[in-house]
Amino acid sequence: MLVPDPKVIRELLTRYASLRIAQAEQATPTAARELEDVSYTLCVTMGTSSIHDAIAKADALLLTKGRTTAATAEPEDESGLPLAV
Repeated sequence: MLVPDPKVIRELLTRYASLRIAQAEQATPTAARELEDVSYTLCVTMGTSSIHDAIAKADALLLTKGRTTAATAEPEDESGLPLAV
């Protein structure tokens, strides 16, 4: 199974959230169409037919990838900067 790139998923989720906010503030046909497009893209990317399921799967994927990245990251000192070994 192909796993979507977390960076792409973050961009899609950010775009989705921004468009939802824009539509809530002032509904426009352009923003509605863009929201429909990004919703569809999220669903296809995450392999779901519901935007709510797509967001849940995207969140779970990002959490899993975040844990994997943190576990393999270089050790850090007190300042939060990676230590050169």
